[in-house]
Amino acid sequence: MKYTQLGRTGLKVGRLVLGTMNFGPQTDEADSHAIMDAALDAGINLFDTANVYGWGENKGRTEEIIGNWFAKGGERRDKVVLATKVYANMAAEGDAWPNHDKLSALNIRRAVDASLKRLRTDHIDLYQFHHIDRATSFDEIWQAVDTLVQQGKILYVGSSNFPGYKIAQANETAARRGGTIGLVSEQCLYNLAERRAEMEVIPAAREYGLGVIPWSPLHGGLLGGVIKKQVEGGRRASGRAADSLKDTAVRAQIQSYEDLLEKHGVEPGEAALAWLLTRPGVTGPIVGPRTGEQLASALRAVELELSEEVLAGLEEIFPGSGPSPEAFAW
Repeated sequence: MKYTQLGRTGLKVGRLVLGTMNFGPQTDEADSHAIMDAALDAGINLFDTANVYGWGENKGRTEEIIGNWFAKGGERRDKVVLATKVYANMAAEGDAWPNHDKLSALNIRRAVDASLKRLRTDHIDLYQFHHIDRATSFDEIWQAVDTLVQQGKILYVGSSNFPGYKIAQANETAARRGGTIGLVSEQCLYNLAERRAEMEVIPAAREYGLGVIPWSPLHGGLLGGVIKKQVEGGRRASGRAADSLKDTAVRAQIQSYEDLLEKHGVEPGEAALAWLLTRPGVTGPIVGPRTGEQLASALRAVELELSEEVLAGLEEIFPGSGPSPEAFAW
């Protein structure tokens, strides 16, 4: 595994991040533990989760699975940089109660304690805001964070799904308050097929020293060789990939993508991850394997060096919008 600093921090993390959203809903506990063991053996040390993962009536289940894995010992907790998130309402569906969601100081305190209990640990290394809270000031948020840092319950704070202006607002408020390090990472939707983050989010993250952690690097499977799998294995696309392929222009784009990579003998899913690893500001994409083979494929991407010809071809097929304001002003 190759390592890099997480943004402007001294924290070293692997170039791949283990996403755990499938643990519980799609992957049972035993297989989830096996995947985490394999990831740790391969050198992946940043594990990403969220308090709401498990979904529906099982919110929090993913954190519990991770906590049970930590409880097995073997230095599992010491070797992992643990990241989780706060924002969603954790009450049963239709049973929401005021102040049990978003980023009020009250809910942040409550959510941290609940996550620590499920994760069976005494601290969270990277605590991430899962969404912006338009009703809560950053002065209040940072006051809550400062208290938790002083208590030793969290070490660093990151954002997820923040627009560029909120990254700036958050860190300018932190700087004004003094003594608060501010956001150190941003977790955003970013991949070959979805490059809007390049306009504002990634430039803001780089300006303020945040590591960028892309989620959905294969765009819901669309970049993982979906057409080839349909033709050769009879596997039908589902979810975002299936919806996207209904558009004939998108289907033609994905066919060109797969043809380019087949010509150069490169697996599509591995190429999509390797491309992200070439992007300025990217710490490492989140991979959410459901099986050990999916994890193995992701690991191969770390060692994959895309040729200039392949990179140029990918840029031609998936052109970015370009930086702002030029992308929309000139």
